[in-house]
Amino acid sequence: MSTEEVTMPGTSDGEEQRILAGRYAIGEFIGQGGMATVYRGTDTKLGRQVAIKVMKADLAGDDQFRSRFRQEAQSASRMAHPTVVRVFDAGDDLIQTAEGPKRLPFIVMEYVEGQNLRQLLSEGSLSQTEACRVVDSVLTALEYSHRAGIVHRDIKPANIMVTKSGQVKVMDFGIARAVSETSSTLQQTTAILGTAAYFSPEQAKGESIDARTDLYSTAVLLYELLTGDVPFRGDTAVAVAYQHVSERPKPPSERKKDVPPELDRVVLYGLAKDRARRFQSASEFREALRLASNGEMPKLSLQTQQDTVLFSGGEEVSESDLALRQLAEGGGGSRTQSRPPVMWTWAAILTIGAVIIAVIFWLVTLAPKQFLPDTARELPSLVDMERSEAIAALQGLDLTPLTIEQTHETVPSGKVISTDPEAGTVLEPGDRVTLYISTGPESAKVPEIGRMSIQEYTDRIEDLGLTVSLVTKVDNPIEPEGRVLSVSPEAGTLLESGEGVEITVSSGHIVVPDVVGQPQEVARTMLDGLGLKINFNPQTVAATGCVVQGGYPIISQSIAGQQPQAATLDLAYCSG
Repeated sequence: MSTEEVTMPGTSDGEEQRILAGRYAIGEFIGQGGMATVYRGTDTKLGRQVAIKVMKADLAGDDQFRSRFRQEAQSASRMAHPTVVRVFDAGDDLIQTAEGPKRLPFIVMEYVEGQNLRQLLSEGSLSQTEACRVVDSVLTALEYSHRAGIVHRDIKPANIMVTKSGQVKVMDFGIARAVSETSSTLQQTTAILGTAAYFSPEQAKGESIDARTDLYSTAVLLYELLTGDVPFRGDTAVAVAYQHVSERPKPPSERKKDVPPELDRVVLYGLAKDRARRFQSASEFREALRLASNGEMPKLSLQTQQDTVLFSGGEEVSESDLALRQLAEGGGGSRTQSRPPVMWTWAAILTIGAVIIAVIFWLVTLAPKQFLPDTARELPSLVDMERSEAIAALQGLDLTPLTIEQTHETVPSGKVISTDPEAGTVLEPGDRVTLYISTGPESAKVPEIGRMSIQEYTDRIEDLGLTVSLVTKVDNPIEPEGRVLSVSPEAGTLLESGEGVEITVSSGHIVVPDVVGQPQEVARTMLDGLGLKINFNPQTVAATGCVVQGGYPIISQSIAGQQPQAATLDLAYCSG
C-alpha cells in the first residue's frame, strides 16, 4: 500500500467496525482512483447503504482544501436528478494511514449497483446506439447541474456509472473544483484530476472554466465511445495538453470506418478549441446528437484549419506556449517523433485489425446482453407504423404511449412520424413514450380514381390527410361492386387537410325491366347492355293474337327489378 492509501482498522473479520463521524460504518473496499479510495458503507442513523469516498492523504494537509471540499459537497448535495449520483454528506475524520492517523476528508454518496464506464469499456466497446444513449444521459445530467450553477470539470469514463438496469449516472460534482481552486501546493492539477485526455484547451492553458468546458470533455468522451480511443495521446500529460490546445483531432470515421458523417460533425464541433465556437449548452449538444444518431445532419459550422489556435495570431500561440510551460513546471516531456518507424506502423495496423475482430465478436455474442436486464425495455423502431399498432406495441412492453398529431408532407396520415425518446433507448416499465402521428400534408390534390375499390381509394385519400364525406352507390352493369365510378370535387382539385371528398361507387346490381307483352326484338333491345345471361324459350299458347306486329310476344320472364350483375333471365315467348 502506498503512503497515499488509507487503512480502515476494524473492517476485517473479528474486529470492531470503523465508524466515520459517529454515523457511517465502513464496509468493504470498492476501488480507488487518483484522488480517493471508495468503500461500501452503511448510514447507521437511516439504515441505508451508501458509498463512502475518502480523499487521499496528500490532499488532507490543507485546511483551506477541507473547507472548500465541504462547501462544494454541500452544493452538490442540493442536486437531485435521476442522472446524478446523490451526495448525502461530507466531512473529515481521523483515519489511520500508512504514515499514522490523519484527518482525511470524506464524502458520503448514493450507492450505485453497477460499474463505471471505464470498467465497461475494459470489457468491450459499445455500439453506436449505446454510446449515443450514454452521452445523451451525461448531457442531461450536465444540463441539470449547469442550471444549478455547478460545473463538473472532470467528465471522464471513471466518473460515469451505469447501473444494472442500464441507467446512466454522473458522479463527483464539485470535487474537481475543490481540488483545483484551493491550495497553492495543488497547482499541478493534471496530476490530481487524473488523465489529461479529457482536458479542454482552456483547462490546459489555465484559463477560467465554465459550462462549455464540460461539453468539450463530453465530446472527448463521445469520441472515445465511438472509436475506442481518445482523440489525443502522448507520453506525458503536458504533451496531451499541448495537443488539446494546438492540434486538430482526426475525425472519428478515420479511426473507425462505420462512424457516420453526422456523428463526425457533432464530435468535431464539440472539440472546437475556441469555446465560443463549440456547443454553448448541454441541451444544444444533446439535440444535435439525437439528430445525428437518427441519421440527420445537424446544422453546425465546423472550424477550418485556419481557425485553430495553431494558425491564428502569434499572440495566441505565445500564450498557449506560456501556459503549457507553466503546466510543465516540475517536469515535462519531450515532443514525440513526428513519423513513427515502419515497424510501429505495421504493429498499429495489426492491432487495429485485432480490435476490429474483437469488436465484431463482441457485437455478435455479448452486445445484446450488455445493457438489457429483465426489468429494462429497449424501445423498438415505430416509425411508419399505424397508430393502433404502435400503441399496442408500447403497451405490450409495459410503456405508456402519448400521441401528438401534426402534419407531414411525406408520412401518410395515421402513421408514426417519430418517437420521443428515439428507438434503441433503454426504458423502465411505466415510462412514457410520445408518438408523433401524421395527419398528412397541409394540402393535397384529390387523387385519380384509376380502377380502385372504395377501400383502396379511401386509404389513398386518408393517407393524404383528406376524408370521405359521402359514399353514393349506383347500379352499374359492368363495374364490380365497390368500384369507384366518380368523385366530387374531381381528381386534381387541391384541398386543405381534413376536407372531404364525395365518392360514387358501383352497387354491384342492375335493374331488369318488365318486358312481358313486348315483341322479342323489342325485349332484346331493352335488355341489351345489362350484362344478363338471357335464355329465350318458345312456348305454344292456344290463344288468338299470339303474333303481334314485330314478332312473337314475351309471355313471361323469370326475374325483374333489382338483381345481381350477370344474373340469368329466362324469357318465354309465344311460338303460335
